[in-house]
Amino acid sequence: MKYALVTGGSRGIGRAICIKLSEMGFPVIINYASNKAAALETKQHIEEKNGTAELLPFNVSNVEEVDKILNEWSENHPNDYIAVLINNAGIRLDTMMVFMQNEHWNDVINTNLNGFFNVTRRLLKDMVTKRFGRIINVVSLSGIKGMPGQTNYSAAKAAVIGATKALAQEIGSRKVTVNAIAPGFISTDMTKDLDEKMLKTMIPVGRFGKPEEVADLAGFLASENASYITGEVISINGGLYT
Repeated sequence: MKYALVTGGSRGIGRAICIKLSEMGFPVIINYASNKAAALETKQHIEEKNGTAELLPFNVSNVEEVDKILNEWSENHPNDYIAVLINNAGIRLDTMMVFMQNEHWNDVINTNLNGFFNVTRRLLKDMVTKRFGRIINVVSLSGIKGMPGQTNYSAAKAAVIGATKALAQEIGSRKVTVNAIAPGFISTDMTKDLDEKMLKTMIPVGRFGKPEEVADLAGFLASENASYITGEVISINGGLYT
């Protein structure tokens, strides 16, 4: 059976993607680092709609933990594999670079960039062997145009964009696609500290996006209909200039 794993799947965009993939018929693995209550809410929502979901807690930035947990999952599911991977887990620690501490840089890089590597590398072999896979990396407007106060976050997301393009070329012949989604301002916990009233004036459609709108795009990229799309970075930002 083909499973879908969503890192950072307990809230916001991750939760919306979990729900969308479940609606498409995938059994969903909801990864989270610490917020078990939110992850359980997502699982309950999916099960109330007759979907299948399970929780898989681990910190994507901890390579030993990632390997251990995903190895255990594979051992417990000998006839299944994770065919769809949504690398969504991420953190922001915004500050101007002149004030940036080592931990501001390292924590953001470790979660957003190294987390992508730790999880993706572990799951690639099964996708390549089975000759089907979908890797979708949730990046950011910040990784395309850069944002003041986000040198660390912009660097991490831009690096994942470069990795998306390179990996797509490595494994395209094995029917494994690799794409990135670059959301602009989406109404989630991660953007609740932003000045939405002011920022909306910069967006041609005049509003923040909804997590469900990002999830619909992720669902399409995860489907068979997107088999000829790979190595792409698709912006979903209401027309905000990038």
